[in-house]
Amino acid sequence: METELKHRNVTKTNGSAVPATPAPAPEKEAVAYQPKPEPEAHPAGEIKHGRSVQIFRGVTLGIYFGLSCLAVVLTQLIGAPLYFFDRNLFYSYMAVTKQSFALLSMSVTQWWGPTVMRISGDASVAGQIHQTEDGRVEFSFPERIVLIANHQIYTDWLYLWWAGYANNPQMHGYIYIILKESLKYIPVLGQGMLFYGFIFMSRKMAVDQPRLAYRLQRLKEEHIAPDGSKYLNPMWLLLFPEGTTVTKNGRAKSVKWSQKMGYRDPEHVLLPRSTGTLFCLRELKGTVEYVYDCTVAYEGIPRGHYGEDFFGLSSTYLQGRPPKSVNFYWRRFRVDDIPLEDDSEFDAWLRERWYEKDALIEDYLNTGRFPRATDDIGTNGYVETEVRTKYAGEFTRIYVVLGAVYLIWRILMRIWARFAG
Repeated sequence: METELKHRNVTKTNGSAVPATPAPAPEKEAVAYQPKPEPEAHPAGEIKHGRSVQIFRGVTLGIYFGLSCLAVVLTQLIGAPLYFFDRNLFYSYMAVTKQSFALLSMSVTQWWGPTVMRISGDASVAGQIHQTEDGRVEFSFPERIVLIANHQIYTDWLYLWWAGYANNPQMHGYIYIILKESLKYIPVLGQGMLFYGFIFMSRKMAVDQPRLAYRLQRLKEEHIAPDGSKYLNPMWLLLFPEGTTVTKNGRAKSVKWSQKMGYRDPEHVLLPRSTGTLFCLRELKGTVEYVYDCTVAYEGIPRGHYGEDFFGLSSTYLQGRPPKSVNFYWRRFRVDDIPLEDDSEFDAWLRERWYEKDALIEDYLNTGRFPRATDDIGTNGYVETEVRTKYAGEFTRIYVVLGAVYLIWRILMRIWARFAG
């Protein structure tokens, strides 16, 4: 790594600079993170659209998003009977509908909330991030990984889902997200997420462990190809070990937890909870070779403030004030090198990764960049691109199944009318 993290002591992990982890008194850490007054300037500048334009943007966004969600759910219902005849075909069909929702979320961002994506990583991901001739990014991550990330704002999952779309082979139909249980009760969207095989957690391990074990068992189930060989379905399992976004309330809880446990509390991230992540890795060991870690930072968030204070749905999609840039810094860890046998050792391992994230974000705040990629990708070691589909009309794939069903229905009705008449 060519950028030196001068603001604190560092060590080396996988060829990259990472922070050492001295343990100053938690009391001092708690005092340092009291919320600061709201700054006058928004990180994305002034509101770009007047009220009438915002209303128009809101109406058009609502119509497009609502109708598209309905189309996706109807498409799921059409294919639901496959579950009782061929499970493999059912899950493949649902992967296609998951791709449709990914296209929906990307087109919404492309049209209503465009932003620059700036991507780099350490030596462990060298050669896996490429700039295409038309300016897009292409990842070459494996088909089966566990993906962990810090959680800044609620749209984190959208940008990470886009990374699956930008991967070769594309993985936006095979991403699985662990979510809080209340989300499954959202009308239409909740039903869609259930079909997608997303994992809903009550945050009570006694309740969650059986359902989590069941879902992970399905994700590591072997299948038999026509030639008799065995294979595993693709899978990107997305985990947010912090459990929630970084907010004023979340920071207070993290400080309290660090004081209780005697840990150093990080400034820019929350202390991760290791139980769920450890359970997933133990269950999937032998079927997943790597954990990919993404550190996420949003441009312009002042020190001591939180992304949710600036980049809500209204700001991002209606006012014309999305983040100026969303920044990814990628690292990779081999599962066999992670201490999964001992709970306390894994907790320390995961906590150390979050201290490293804290140092990376500190460096980002000081320089406006994550460290440049070690394989000198893009310009000056970064790929800069945007969330967009590969071609202009790709979003129409959302409606292909419904269009085909409607066409078949019209043909059958004409045939029936001819014979009946």
